[in-house]
Amino acid sequence: MEASFEITLQMVIAVIAGISAQVIAEYLKLPSIVFLLLFGILLGSDGMNVLHPQVLGAGLEVIVALSTAVILFEGGLNLELRELGKVSGSLRNLVTVGTLITLLGGSMAAHWLGEFPWAIAFLYASLVVVTGPTVISPLLRTIKVDRQVGTLLEGEAVLIDPVGAILAVVVLDTVLNGETDPWMAISGLTLRLGIGGSIGAAGGWCLAFMFKRAHFISDELKNLVVLAGLWGLFTLAQLSRSESGLMATVVAGVVLGSASLPEERLLRRFKGQLTILGVSVLFILLAADLSIASIFALGWGSLFTVLVLMFVVRPLNIGICTINSDLNWRQKLFLSWVAPRGIVAASVASLFSIFLTERGINGGDSIKALVFLTIIMTVACQGLTAGWVANWLQISSTQATGVVIVGCNPLSLLIARLFQERGEAVSMIDTDPVACQQAQAQNLKVFSSSALDTTVLEEAGLASMGTFLAMTNNGEVNYVLAQRAVEEFQPPRVLAVFPRNPQASTSINRNRIDRAFGSDIPIKTWNEYINSDRVKLGTTTLSEAGFALQQAHLQALIWAGELVPLLLEREDRLLVVPATEQWQPGDRLIYLLHDPRPNLLKRLSGATPAKRLALEKLPEVEEIPLPSQNVSTI
Repeated sequence: MEASFEITLQMVIAVIAGISAQVIAEYLKLPSIVFLLLFGILLGSDGMNVLHPQVLGAGLEVIVALSTAVILFEGGLNLELRELGKVSGSLRNLVTVGTLITLLGGSMAAHWLGEFPWAIAFLYASLVVVTGPTVISPLLRTIKVDRQVGTLLEGEAVLIDPVGAILAVVVLDTVLNGETDPWMAISGLTLRLGIGGSIGAAGGWCLAFMFKRAHFISDELKNLVVLAGLWGLFTLAQLSRSESGLMATVVAGVVLGSASLPEERLLRRFKGQLTILGVSVLFILLAADLSIASIFALGWGSLFTVLVLMFVVRPLNIGICTINSDLNWRQKLFLSWVAPRGIVAASVASLFSIFLTERGINGGDSIKALVFLTIIMTVACQGLTAGWVANWLQISSTQATGVVIVGCNPLSLLIARLFQERGEAVSMIDTDPVACQQAQAQNLKVFSSSALDTTVLEEAGLASMGTFLAMTNNGEVNYVLAQRAVEEFQPPRVLAVFPRNPQASTSINRNRIDRAFGSDIPIKTWNEYINSDRVKLGTTTLSEAGFALQQAHLQALIWAGELVPLLLEREDRLLVVPATEQWQPGDRLIYLLHDPRPNLLKRLSGATPAKRLALEKLPEVEEIPLPSQNVSTI
């Protein structure tokens, strides 16, 4: 009874500590692994001595195996095959040639600098060839890098994990059986990958078939069926050939993710929550089992080994593997900088330490300590600075340009033309064939379909666009479309024209969706104004001296329904104006102006103003011809 209570207590402590670390990381916008490692070490034997993973016995290995299967399945599920096609050559090189480069470079550094025997040095290098989705995915959610870079990093992390784990097993077999033939090792690696991939592909197809045909199973139960199927595939692959289960889970996730399932969003959310729980518990337990003294006992040579791995081997890896890609030097430099290690390296190193100790081979504890030193240094150095480096290199997705606009009406066409004249990519979506023809007549890229279809959004290029704008005549539809864009693509800026209502204000995505332009603007009315030439397009630059007066005057016109702020030019970037935007001195505002009084537009366009108009005149107004068939464009 006491033993079972002790195991329960250990698991409860691990779960509470892990979720607490996740919450703190979410609040501080930092990689969660930083706090998971910190909490684990503090709770372990070298800290408060309240968490003892060894109490779990063989159960720890079971937790590690099943959790890792879920983590890799979720990574495969989230892989975007269409995006991978853009970087397939580089990704293939990273998983193959890059693995070999890291294996050789890491082993030489561990042998010459860390003074490890060649066998142990190769074993260490095989453990750290992986980067790991458990670190990369949360990191990318935090820093929001360029889509192409993010896809390559996440694809490498997911695909190289099973390859690295299997490679490590092959190297371990070589170490334990000293006389293993190299060709036998290569054939063993290939066989494990083939068996795991075949079982994963077949199992993933069966799961997708079940999802589409078994309508009698509820959505919640389907998620659990997939979980059971996933663990079944993992176990089947493991029984067929040891360590082939990881490859099976990745391939099953990729196949299921590419099957266009109707309940795919619910499945992704469920597996994402399981992954967070698994990562949290595993890192806490493994970090608590780490001896800090063993890390300090490694000496300076091991520190230099990790530094060489980070600043020599990784840049060399990226340079060779992306030599024929279309990535620019900024993207390559960021890829060279970011390669934090994660849960697979930690869990496999912990298991290998046990195996080596049981066989009476020295170096098991040192291997584990060096792998954790690598995790700590790469996460602390690269994970904490990745956002700053991305901004410095200007590859953050928040700096992405281009816009996808839903709704082909006169006002949206005007905005599209303004972006197009600026040289930014523009895609428009509408279900009305006549409206689409009008947009095509102005040389705009148009998709005649529903924006609820994620395939259409993908074809429109939303994955690489900086802005999504929904501005049909139906506000509720606009908000639903914006929600869809956030859930599926997460573009940096999502705006929609929608009314104030309780449903919108309480949405889980309320912090990601902005109301466009201003207070409830009547789209139909302004479209009529544009069609009847009762508007003028103008700009004004907010000066430092008269900023307060200018802002107050503009806000008064907006609330009076006489002016709609469309776009904001700030630091050479063109942005759709959100309703809650805080204007700054130096901003250049592009607006649409209307006034029912017949002489006002003439006076604004250059006629001699009457005295009573002096207070109504916008400061620094620069009239811009309105893009239309009758008026010259900008």
